[in-house]
Amino acid sequence: MIHFVVHEEGDSVGTIVVEGVKSGATLSGWIMEQDRMTEIKTRSDIPIGHKIALQQLEVGATVIKYGVDIGKVVAPIAAGEHLHVQNVKTKRW
Repeated sequence: MIHFVVHEEGDSVGTIVVEGVKSGATLSGWIMEQDRMTEIKTRSDIPIGHKIALQQLEVGATVIKYGVDIGKVVAPIAAGEHLHVQNVKTKRW
């Protein structure tokens, strides 16, 4: 079962594609561009459609999704944690 998708190998986040992801679960992810699977253990409950960190992200780091910059980290994020408005902001303003 695929729990999250990642566009390409260099992305720092994946998108959850199933309901009910709970902290402590081991998730399977599909890296689309390389057509390969990966796994990560969650550190947070994560709703469908939200992002999971694939690596440790420090304050000020750039978040990469689909190979592009989607924002900056404003609070430390561990691999397996939920990324959302509490720890990532746009660089537009």
